[in-house]
This record gives sequence, structure tokens and C-alpha cells, in this order.
Amino acid sequence: MKKIANRLNRPTPRFFQKIRNVAVAAAAVGAAILAAPVGMPAILLKIAGYLTVAGSVAGGVSQAAVTNEEE
Repeated sequence: MKKIANRLNRPTPRFFQKIRNVAVAAAAVGAAILAAPVGMPAILLKIAGYLTVAGSVAGGVSQAAVTNEEE
């Protein structure tokens, strides 16, 4: 567990920072669509669910990328 915490606290490369930011934005858009109080077509809700999951996973993976691991 300590290795994972150390890895997440290390510097993230610029490329993965950009991916993380896009992924977080995609997850936020998906969550906003899912939480909307108005009725929406089922296909839009399904796409929003996939967008939320994909954004969350991509954000987590890109945050775990480090410049160089020497452990």
C-alpha cells in the first residue's frame, strides 16, 4: 500500500496531466447528465454512464503515471 501512495504522490508527466484533466472533465459531464432532474432518452443516459466510468478510469490511470520509477 505504501508503494501505491508514494507513486501517486510523485510528479506526473505533462502528457498524462493533460489526459487526467480531460478525463476528469468527461467524468464530470457524464455525472452532470446522469444527475439532471429532467427526463432524458435512455441512450443518452447510457452514454453518460459510459463517459463517467471511462473518465474515472482514465483519470486514475493517468494520475498513477510517473516520470521515472527507481524503486
